[in-house]
Amino acid sequence: MRPLTSGAYRGKYASIISSYRVTADYIARHRVFVAVDAVGRLLGFYALVLEPPELDLAFVADSAQGRGIGRLLIEHMVGQAREAGLTDLRVVSHPPAEEFYRRLGAERVGTVAPSPPKVAWERPELRFTTV
Repeated sequence: MRPLTSGAYRGKYASIISSYRVTADYIARHRVFVAVDAVGRLLGFYALVLEPPELDLAFVADSAQGRGIGRLLIEHMVGQAREAGLTDLRVVSHPPAEEFYRRLGAERVGTVAPSPPKVAWERPELRFTTV
């Protein structure tokens, strides 16, 4: 699954990931975890960066949304962060995903300013506490 299979990044938000690719080098540098179905189809994934502690990517395929996969991925991420000794981690959220992260326990701590031309909108900055 490429992030582009998530409808959340169509339309006005498409520019943020238009040239983004999860490569073998990216996977070697970060903790990347996937959710797959019984026949091995990729349903979603996330990438946890340990330094600085941050959720870099989190996606669930449109066809898999509404089945609790995103919740499982984020709960797994918080557990992985805890096991790595992190007490909290940052999430710069896609604006429509803010409420999802807040339902799972993240607290809004600020706003990240636009960085044109790729990101022309403010993004919520959230923090998960892992202790």
